[in-house]
Amino acid sequence: MSVLPDGFAALEPFAGLWSAPDMAARAALRDAVGDAERQAFHAAMKSLVRPALERLDGKPLDALDPAERLLLALVLAYPHVAMAVEVQGGAEVRHAALRRHMRITPEISPPA
Repeated sequence: MSVLPDGFAALEPFAGLWSAPDMAARAALRDAVGDAERQAFHAAMKSLVRPALERLDGKPLDALDPAERLLLALVLAYPHVAMAVEVQGGAEVRHAALRRHMRITPEISPPA
């Protein structure tokens, strides 16, 4: 049985690793995995991100079924990986060291 909606079977091998629950966990995961794992996820997700967004767009979060929630988690992980693969490239390791000093919070504080 598939854990993702129809049409997204190519992402099944990545569902366990890349379905981090929040932004901080996704950022930590980006740092924790190697280049090959990031590149494999990027290659699989690149052509499916638009269809995934089309499927999820306009649907309230509380109306998503478990397969769609998992798909959403993969969609949310993609920008982290795309940044590493498409922008940082070989410098990703150097940037990862700097990101360890950044704290990701769930809210933006209003200006004082």
